[in-house]
Amino acid sequence: MRKLTYYVASTIDGFIAAADGTVDFFPVGGDHGPAITAQYPETLPTRVREALGIDATNDTFDTVLMGRKTHDFGVKTGTSSPYAHLRQYVVSTTLTESPDPAIELVKTDALETVRALKKEMGLGIWLCGGGELAHHLLPEIDQIYLKLYPIVLGAGRPLFGTGGRSVEPLTFRVTSSRVFNDGVAFVKYSKHY
Repeated sequence: MRKLTYYVASTIDGFIAAADGTVDFFPVGGDHGPAITAQYPETLPTRVREALGIDATNDTFDTVLMGRKTHDFGVKTGTSSPYAHLRQYVVSTTLTESPDPAIELVKTDALETVRALKKEMGLGIWLCGGGELAHHLLPEIDQIYLKLYPIVLGAGRPLFGTGGRSVEPLTFRVTSSRVFNDGVAFVKYSKHY
């Protein structure tokens, strides 16, 4: 069965973006970027891959799932199809139609969509963001890949949103970790059953 992996950057106080959705406080550069990109090139937007001359095959993920706010962030960079090299889904209750022909819009029951995707053959499913969607999909998240930046933001958009409904506590185990010279820690967690 395919796995749903929440792969995201976070501050040490648990924020994935500022309150306005910006992420410019995450430093660019350092030694973590090239190492993680080499392992997961499919997590770079298509235009970034092209600009860097990356045409690596998708080895870990072939599907990306994102909330509307995360997708809107890509739209601000000039594309309505940010991950054209992946099968793309946008979860939104406010959009009336898909923002791009290459994107499937999920308007209702994202949990059922994920459960159906997990039954298909293929590589993993990448939950790109955001926190509210991660909170909603928490029962189906099998792995968390966390780029943990040594930054305290103090406020912003939480790693697992603000909730809106309580969830049963879930236990994850660290399966690997690496701390880079630039201070970024890359920690992989798997759900403990």
